[in-house]
Amino acid sequence: MTDGPQQPQDPHQGFPGNNPFPPYQQQGPPPAWNTPGPAAPRPAEPDWSALAEQSEARDRRRKLLFVSGGVLAVAAIAGIVATAVVSSNHSSDDKKTQAGPSASASEEPLPPQPTFSDVSIPPPPNPLDFISTAKKDTAPLTTATLFPGKSLLWQSHTYAKTATTRTTHCTTAAAGTLSTVLAKNGCRQLFRATYVRGTVAVTVGIAIFDNSASAAKLKNTAAYIRPLNGGGVVDFCHAVNCRFTTNAIGRYAYFTTAGLKNNQTITEADTAAKQAGTDISDFAFNQIRQRGITQAGAAAASPTN
Repeated sequence: MTDGPQQPQDPHQGFPGNNPFPPYQQQGPPPAWNTPGPAAPRPAEPDWSALAEQSEARDRRRKLLFVSGGVLAVAAIAGIVATAVVSSNHSSDDKKTQAGPSASASEEPLPPQPTFSDVSIPPPPNPLDFISTAKKDTAPLTTATLFPGKSLLWQSHTYAKTATTRTTHCTTAAAGTLSTVLAKNGCRQLFRATYVRGTVAVTVGIAIFDNSASAAKLKNTAAYIRPLNGGGVVDFCHAVNCRFTTNAIGRYAYFTTAGLKNNQTITEADTAAKQAGTDISDFAFNQIRQRGITQAGAAAASPTN
């Protein structure tokens, strides 16, 4: 921007020859005043009006060209937009054409909705239920089912089975407090087996009751199951220190007595007898639990269940 008023522009500015009155240029040598003859003619003066009209005509052509170029650009943009609209319409028409079969397919009758019964599938039987009451625990129960085979491999330890026995007089297979609690809670029968590994012998006893409530009362009882001799084991854990365990699951209570098979006392540093008692106790638990799993599986596979 300028601070003062603008000066008017020369209407002839930009035309050829900015000065409308160019200086007079002398043509040829000066006349010789002393030479006789006709006087030299004066040069013709330019037609300033014609020059101005030519300049104005050129300005009009430039404006016309500028306007024409703008019109052509607008026309080109309009053509591009029209082409895009036509392409979009074709795409829409193609989609409508493709959607035609789907629309006609939706008009076809749908199959009826399936109906479901309100009766839900019952959950699989719980194995613990089958070993918790005498009514459901009907699988064969013998020394062979509880203590199968002639040897036992447990936790990479191999034990030889030396003797087994069963009695319905549970008190004769126990001593001390255990004998009293067995009789008080209705022990039906008691199975025993002895296993040997190296210098260690273990007797395991499994007592069976009518229900799990009776068996649970022996879980924390100070247990002493009488050792079962036989098969090369003459006597062990008789009036010497030994290790004992007691536990219960379902309607079964199980106990172990572990010591040296030569009836020597064990010390606090002894680990062999402790490990043997733990192994055989875990084995008894697994045998009882397996009874529940087997009977639950049979019930689930039965057509009546």
